[in-house]
Amino acid sequence: MINPNWKTETLVIQGGYRPKATEPRIVPITQSTTYKYEKADHIASLFDLDCADHMYTRISNPTWAAFEAKMAQLEGGVGALATSSGQAAIAMAILNICSSGQHIVSASTLYGGTHALFHNTFSKMGIGFTSVDPDASIEEIKAKFTPETRLLYAESIGNPGLNVLDFEKFATVARQMQVPLIIDNTFPTPYLCNPLTLGANIVVHSATKYIDGHATSVGGVIIDGGTFEWSADKYPEMTEPDPSYHGLRFTEKFGATAYIVKARVQLLRDLGMCLGPMNAFMFNHGLETLHVRMERHCSNALQIAKFLEQHPKVSWVSYPGLQSHPSYPLSCKYLPKGGGGVLTFGIKGGIDAGRRFMEATQLIAMVVHVGDVRSCVLHPASTTHRQLSPEEQLASGVLPDLIRLSVGIEHIDDIIADIEQALAKS
Repeated sequence: MINPNWKTETLVIQGGYRPKATEPRIVPITQSTTYKYEKADHIASLFDLDCADHMYTRISNPTWAAFEAKMAQLEGGVGALATSSGQAAIAMAILNICSSGQHIVSASTLYGGTHALFHNTFSKMGIGFTSVDPDASIEEIKAKFTPETRLLYAESIGNPGLNVLDFEKFATVARQMQVPLIIDNTFPTPYLCNPLTLGANIVVHSATKYIDGHATSVGGVIIDGGTFEWSADKYPEMTEPDPSYHGLRFTEKFGATAYIVKARVQLLRDLGMCLGPMNAFMFNHGLETLHVRMERHCSNALQIAKFLEQHPKVSWVSYPGLQSHPSYPLSCKYLPKGGGGVLTFGIKGGIDAGRRFMEATQLIAMVVHVGDVRSCVLHPASTTHRQLSPEEQLASGVLPDLIRLSVGIEHIDDIIADIEQALAKS
């Protein structure tokens, strides 16, 4: 049994899986699509959702079940669902309660891929999307809602704007408007921030980033806090009979876990965006060092941010752990263990100087990724956010000269030396 008093540092190692005598100490890779049964009634009970055993690896698998259990424990949720990518997690989290003719309100400071999902793909499905400045007042945010709005969405730390979300304000809006608050907690990870304790109802992660931590595997995860009351008039898909399960009502049968069960047995069943067992195995391994890695990521990032702040070739630096950052008070409130491993800055000379800097780095690699143990650098305006208009880029916190640095866990002296020599060539 998992001890409910275990700290995060213990849960990342011991959570999710407790082997019995003679069973593997390490979560095994169950590389199988199917499972054997002795009785036909057992299979029938699985497909009637009367039994929680595994029925098919498109819906569940022992290896990713251990990963899901650990993530639910780390975030303090009632259940979790692993997916094939972070984008899949976001899409499924929303499609689980939002369909054609309905509407999303979101903070404007979003990862470019998420903005594209909301603005382009969801619009083709008939789902409306309105963004709002996260610094807006409660009344200004509420004014973006319509009778069809089904959820409020934001990121704990904006990517790449690095604004820290005012959880209290957004949770207040969601509560007053009677919609769930869905939070992307990819950048802080459960080690630095637990949105479910701050008023969020559902959390999503791109496990590809810090959860994996080693740039080996793509995947995502949804965690259900089990705290939202699904009303029959606004969320009938949660309360009314599901014809694909003989009229089963999710809230009636599953109570607090209705949302995450529905996502698994309906959306994952139909869309098939499931996680591979090998990737789940890698995520379980990555989680075991999450606390150690995040401490070094945060420590290195803060030291580099302070170094860049004093450098004559750098025009500005953005990192939530800096006292000069607009989100510093929120960072102190919501991220007491550290501001994460990502920082942004601008080089005097603009985009051309930034390009020369990135091409001159030797230790730091120019790759489309964050959250790796290895330091990475990128120019978001011309890469990850290039599908946004200049106005949309600015609204999401992407300046034309912005360089995003994902600080690794190498020795701080070596990272700074590489930055210094690259700045000299910029």
